[in-house]
Amino acid sequence: MIDFPALGSAFDLLGSNMDAWLWVVPGLLIGLFFGAMPGISVSMAMALALPPSLYMDFLPAIIFLTSVYTGAGFGGSVPAVLMNIPGTSSAVATTFDGYPMARQGKHNEALGVALFASCLGVLFSYIVLFVLIAPMADAVLRIGPVEMVAVAIWGMILLGSLGSRYVTRGLLAAAFGTLLGTIGMNTAGYMRGTMGIPWLLDGIPTIPAMMGLLAASQLFNLVNARFLVEDESDRKISLRRILAGGAFALRSPGVVLRGSIIGSLVGAVPGVGSSISNLLSYAMTKRGADDGDTFGQGNPKGVVAAEAANSSSEGGSMATMLALGIPGGGATAILLAAFAMHNVVGGPSFIDQNKDIVYAIILSNFAQAFMLLFIGTAFVFAASTLVRVPLRFLIPTVLLVATMGAFAIDGTSAGPITLFIFSIIGWGMSRYEYPVAAVVVGLLLGRIIETEALRSYQLSIGNPFYFLERPVAMGVVVVMFASIGFTAWRKSRRRKLVAAQTAA
Repeated sequence: MIDFPALGSAFDLLGSNMDAWLWVVPGLLIGLFFGAMPGISVSMAMALALPPSLYMDFLPAIIFLTSVYTGAGFGGSVPAVLMNIPGTSSAVATTFDGYPMARQGKHNEALGVALFASCLGVLFSYIVLFVLIAPMADAVLRIGPVEMVAVAIWGMILLGSLGSRYVTRGLLAAAFGTLLGTIGMNTAGYMRGTMGIPWLLDGIPTIPAMMGLLAASQLFNLVNARFLVEDESDRKISLRRILAGGAFALRSPGVVLRGSIIGSLVGAVPGVGSSISNLLSYAMTKRGADDGDTFGQGNPKGVVAAEAANSSSEGGSMATMLALGIPGGGATAILLAAFAMHNVVGGPSFIDQNKDIVYAIILSNFAQAFMLLFIGTAFVFAASTLVRVPLRFLIPTVLLVATMGAFAIDGTSAGPITLFIFSIIGWGMSRYEYPVAAVVVGLLLGRIIETEALRSYQLSIGNPFYFLERPVAMGVVVVMFASIGFTAWRKSRRRKLVAAQTAA
């Protein structure tokens, strides 16, 4: 599977071209900075970095842009942990346990866990890409709309692990989020729920809605508090505690491996990426954990699961782009644009004729993951000072930055208006103990389920048994039911153990 002569040529390319390495650190810093800004997505950060890359040679340009990609992938976890703001949809699950850890004075550990899990996820995904790029490309071609419906429904079923004490409230919140996700015009040309508002034709703006539900609504609950972390002794910025958090990630290889596998596989599917993989990884980790009841209350395993899947999606998305010339998401679409601007066409012919360059790109990403450990640690150390800022200054500043980020998405008032409306909805749901996370996941998956189900219906010409002709989809369903059954068995066993201990 590995072409060793091409691999040797790749080492020669990287060793003789120092320009490529000069742009790695600036790329990581740009990615970290923009990734940490609410509303600035990974693809937006890469779009801003695209013009300077036109003046570079091809290999330095691609390495520079992938450095931005890697940095931004982790950068979104910083506001997710410190302010409960998912900078992108890929950081949603990081808020579930990262922010509670910050409120408990464990912000150093939470950021350390996120950083190391992110670096491990990037490494794993590029190792898989390095060894299995051709088989991965073939597998992606076998994934159609039926398989996507199965994966999305699996994600919806896993919503029960993201919610409150009341299952019915979790299901109701999930249904509400799914309905919100279907607002706008679908692929069949039908318009629903737009109320005559033009900017709802493409659906509810996802990032402003998430920022409102998860961040602004929580900030309203902090109005009477003085600091993000109440105990003054816990506000200290400690490199030792950041590294202790990193050590926890290293001691959780099973969680990292599960998240990385999910991230690599889901990230390779065009149009899906890390927005679903981090939620799937989090939910599956919670279901399989002995201390699953503590997830959502500051369990670092939740941060590990989310960040490993989030960052490993990068390698999966790159596999689709390099092997097939199909962008897995917005970020790889920017990379394909950079290919075109340097008169290079991605796809199977590119791999066949330029294996040394493909290996050079992959090897540079190994180096980026290691460099992110050091640069990210310094960035985290600086960002942690937010916990020492009084909330009377922090709350209005965060709301202002969130509003500006919502506006920056498309340059209209749609973003800020969406942010404001969903802030009120999120606050009301938190007030009456409805799980806000379930609404967010429903919002993300609702449109995917509808679109892919409609495509499946069109492909099958209405045949209800078409599903049985798709072995991959059947495999997903079997795994889904096995996961549910295993979880039910574990819960039953746990209840019996608790009852036995109580009786004793």
